[in-house]
Amino acid sequence: MSKKNSTDKLLIYALGGVGEIGKNMYVVQYGNDIVVVDAGLKFPEEEMLGIDVVIPDITHLLENREKVRGILVTHGHEDHIGGLPYVLKQLNVPIYATRLTTGLIENKLKEAGLLGDTKRILITADSEVQMGSIKATFFRTNHSIPDSVGVCLETPEGVVVHTGDFKFDHTPVNDQYADLQRMAEIGKRGVLALLSDSTNAERPGFTPSESNIGKEFEEIFRRAKQRVVVATFASNVHRVQQVINAAAETRRKMAVVGRSMVNVVTIASEMGYLDVPEGMIIEPEEVNKLPADRVVILSTGSQGEPMSALSRMARSTHRKVDILAGDTVIISATPIPGNEKYVGRTVDELMRLGAHVIYGPGSVSGVHVSGHGSQEELKLMLNLIRPQYFIPIHGEYRMLRHHALLGESVGIERENIFLCDIGDVVEFQNGTARKAGKIPSGNVLIDGLGVGDVGNIVLRDRKLLSQDGILVVVVTLSKQDGTILSGPDIISRGFVYVRESEGLLEEANRIVTGTLHKLMSDNVNEWASLKTNVKDALGRFLYEQTRRRPMILPIIMEV
Repeated sequence: MSKKNSTDKLLIYALGGVGEIGKNMYVVQYGNDIVVVDAGLKFPEEEMLGIDVVIPDITHLLENREKVRGILVTHGHEDHIGGLPYVLKQLNVPIYATRLTTGLIENKLKEAGLLGDTKRILITADSEVQMGSIKATFFRTNHSIPDSVGVCLETPEGVVVHTGDFKFDHTPVNDQYADLQRMAEIGKRGVLALLSDSTNAERPGFTPSESNIGKEFEEIFRRAKQRVVVATFASNVHRVQQVINAAAETRRKMAVVGRSMVNVVTIASEMGYLDVPEGMIIEPEEVNKLPADRVVILSTGSQGEPMSALSRMARSTHRKVDILAGDTVIISATPIPGNEKYVGRTVDELMRLGAHVIYGPGSVSGVHVSGHGSQEELKLMLNLIRPQYFIPIHGEYRMLRHHALLGESVGIERENIFLCDIGDVVEFQNGTARKAGKIPSGNVLIDGLGVGDVGNIVLRDRKLLSQDGILVVVVTLSKQDGTILSGPDIISRGFVYVRESEGLLEEANRIVTGTLHKLMSDNVNEWASLKTNVKDALGRFLYEQTRRRPMILPIIMEV
């Protein structure tokens, strides 16, 4: 461990992933050295109209770019790697990741045109990385994707452990067992602070093993008289392997549909993380050429995303695959909060087509288990690491709160547990910790190629447009004497149907004309004043008549 400087402090804060699901990014800083753990994205909430993805605000890192030593990545899920292309465009630092995670990251960087400019350093669970005064070591964990690791950061102030996403699966599909012995050794040496995954902190007991799913898949595949369609997260490599195993046992060929699923299956197969029998994979175009009971289709769309492969199949708009009456569709995932109605809509549409749909929580359907540890596993992690201080991470506030209570139940003092929001700084000095203010943080919204150019004002305008529409008022004035040469012409979009509201729009026209004449007679000829007065007068009139507030856009021209 590097020598401790009496004036330096250890700071821990989150730029994403605290009090929410997704876009994980945690920062450990000692003196002039900053280490970032993960750089994820999250998908937009319903009110974020037109937004594609949401990434963390890295303003603080950009202001301290000379101190950032690198980004350590715990595993290859979107909420941990999805923000990297956006972050690396502004902050080109080394990326440290395991083999499969590196493969998935490289695919993203290639699409973003950043592959040649980014330094990628391969690590294993046995690697040691010196990052200024901070030394990083790793330990193997179980999750729903191979090559997942937790991170141990040795700082001059003490050891910080970040678990990444984890569960304790004692019969893992890929025979990669969690390294409980190393976790216990880390705990025995002494840990200052633990940052631990809270996703399933509300669930009692243990999370079932992923291997349980394989038996259920095989049984469903045997019973199915026609084709089987399985929708799951593309990055859930263990689940994909279970589908492959069940298909092999029941002598079915497998077609892969959905861009992200094709990418992950290709990368994981090439790197040896998926064991696919020779000749099993067929092209989607070949599905209809084979007997219906000899085919399984592996698809994206387990969250009911409108443009996903399964949603398009359900609407009969997929170019290559149709759902036929009698097909079996398995939705092997639990809806992310907020996606329930999309999944429900997809299930309805599939059933209208005559499909037999198996869906719902794993305890009901038997076709899904979580990749996150439940309460007993979270307590086991706390008991293995035995931290002096505990910071619950990864999850919405209620999950963090439940995790904090679990920490108390295993003997951690309440005052040594920190429930944080994004940007909250926990400061450690001489073995004691306290909350020490906030750093700039929040959401950066991505819309198409625009990064951060859509803010609250633009979203407010989009919401207004979606609710009450827009009214454009076009007037041409004379430059010489300010008289109205043409107009006002009123164009309505999304406000009222013009043919049925001629009287309303004629009266609106008279109000605009009267307002302009009054302003001219008072010698008011500044464009800003003209526009503001037209908007105010017209807005009042329309609200009185319709109880709606459309966006009013006056366009005044001088000739």
